[in-house]
Amino acid sequence: MVLMQIWRANRGLAVAAVTMLIALAAGLAWSTLGPRQVSRLDHQRQMTDAEVRQRFEQAVVMLHAKQYDHAITALHRVLELAPRMPEAHVNMGYALLGRAQPDAARGFFQSAVELRPQQANAYYGLALVEEQRQDYELALGAMRSYLHLSPADDPHRAKARAALWEWEQKLGRLPPSPQPPGNAPVPAR
Repeated sequence: MVLMQIWRANRGLAVAAVTMLIALAAGLAWSTLGPRQVSRLDHQRQMTDAEVRQRFEQAVVMLHAKQYDHAITALHRVLELAPRMPEAHVNMGYALLGRAQPDAARGFFQSAVELRPQQANAYYGLALVEEQRQDYELALGAMRSYLHLSPADDPHRAKARAALWEWEQKLGRLPPSPQPPGNAPVPAR
């Protein structure tokens, strides 16, 4: 009876003591497991992946800013670390186009297509290269491939269709365009 009275009087203390013992036991179990060990190879892979992401993002920013030399520098490093990354090949192609080096750009766009045949923006880049070379047949084929592979909501599709129309016209397959409506003379009143 006395033990029951002590138990009831100190129930909160007893519950706290039991909880603390359970926590202590769990802590000891956790400490024997220790932190997850990462192998040297896994660590190196994680660091390489992080650098690839960082350099690729830098290159994209530089491309948008038309800082082609800086983009090329960053993309060279990306391609050293991830030579089979088709997006890096495509972006290198666009950087080289920005530097007016279409022949070098062509090689990068082609390698992107070899790595991933469904890489739509590589075909767009190839079309631009062939336009600069004035090979409108190849430009048409590449741009049609782009249109075939790109999603319906791609914002570049309208520009691609306009390029197709322009190249078809240069090849003499379409009649010359009439004067655009915005430039039409205003009728006299």
